[in-house]
Amino acid sequence: MDMQQAIEGRLKKAIVLQAFEFRDDSHLHAGHAGAKQGGHYTILVVSESFENASRLNRQRIVKEALNDLFSDGLIHALSIKAVTPDEYFS
Repeated sequence: MDMQQAIEGRLKKAIVLQAFEFRDDSHLHAGHAGAKQGGHYTILVVSESFENASRLNRQRIVKEALNDLFSDGLIHALSIKAVTPDEYFS
């Protein structure tokens, strides 16, 4: 499974994306317990859906869209930067 496509596809079903960036950081965690199952990723998500949402609620929106990837053990750790288009493009 291509994790970038899996994450981006799920997010596109949940919100309208203005921009999306993905980085696989799994190699940085080789040898640590969490590296045995699931990957470590960093994503940037830009969406108007985050307007008037707190930082915590933005994280929740993203995590809810990816819930099955967490529960299936495909994601062990995810760093999320979730911003509005004004915050990103300014």
